[in-house]
Amino acid sequence: MTQSSIRPVNIMCIKWGTLFGPEYVNRLYSGVRRNMSRPVRFLCMTEHAEGLHPDVEVLDLPMEPFAEPMAAALAVANRQGAMRKVSLFRPGLVPDLDGPVLGFDLDVVITGGLDAIHDLAPGTIAMRHDWVEKRKGRPTGHGSVFRFDPALHGFLYDDLAADPYGEVEKARGSEQRYTSHKAMDRDCFTYVPEAWVLSFKYDCNPFPMNWLRPPRLPDDARVVCFHGRPKMTDALTGWNGSFIRHSKPCDWLQDHWIDRARADLGPDWA
Repeated sequence: MTQSSIRPVNIMCIKWGTLFGPEYVNRLYSGVRRNMSRPVRFLCMTEHAEGLHPDVEVLDLPMEPFAEPMAAALAVANRQGAMRKVSLFRPGLVPDLDGPVLGFDLDVVITGGLDAIHDLAPGTIAMRHDWVEKRKGRPTGHGSVFRFDPALHGFLYDDLAADPYGEVEKARGSEQRYTSHKAMDRDCFTYVPEAWVLSFKYDCNPFPMNWLRPPRLPDDARVVCFHGRPKMTDALTGWNGSFIRHSKPCDWLQDHWIDRARADLGPDWA
């Protein structure tokens, strides 16, 4: 079987607003394709497609018909989030899409093989256990890495569309709580092994060792999440956000996030 005859792996991300530039998408695309054994179909939903690599398929960022009540629910005190990722779950979003989708937030760095995450427990929605929620004994997935199948999991969009205020209220404004708990309620949820998806601040650079040594990259890490602070641009040359969130310069981040992407795509794209 030739490489061209193998069904490509579907990858999605979403970029709205201008917080993240096109280089975040391009570096994510490079990291994914360098760490999958199969061809990659990479799709980005955005209203700002300028600067994206030509291999990235652009999906228009929609204004959902339920946006107004969803925004009203999110405006209530103590609810943070945008719930924009639900647009990726809309049935028929990409008419010729075949098979599951592996999705990523833009504040992640790919550091190892992704096939096992993509292929984990077919037919389920897969996410890593959220670090803070696990510490509090709550069963919630973390949304930086997520695997779903549009043919099986259209309820992720349909349920929110049917009752946007109620669903946002129930999830307390958290997209990852909404997604993972919906899947758990339908008995189609799987946790991604924790060693594969790591938090930069909790797993790679924990206090107090962050004052004594540079951030470490465990051998089995496949994805490193830069949720909260520091972000990748903070951590490259060192960061001192607080006594606990201190970071020495991170050489492996420069290697995996920038240098390998530039070698792969060329300096104009990464």
